[in-house]
Amino acid sequence: MLTLTFWQDALERAVKTFCQALVAVLGAGSFGLLNVPWVTALSTAGMAALLSLLTSVGSAPLGKRGEASLLGAEHQPAPK
Repeated sequence: MLTLTFWQDALERAVKTFCQALVAVLGAGSFGLLNVPWVTALSTAGMAALLSLLTSVGSAPLGKRGEASLLGAEHQPAPK
């Protein structure tokens, strides 16, 4: 999480999420270009981007490489 690559990847995902959410909000209504609720659309897309960024931070590995949890592999139940 403390690398430039991590933040570049997280920012890229957040920008993509922003664009997807904006398209979804704009596509959900039958607005003309001048009638779009831009504040609502941009606010919704901004919140989606923030959640994407927080998800990236929350998903950052904290243990040994390849572990997807705060607990090490020795603390996880064996797969069934």
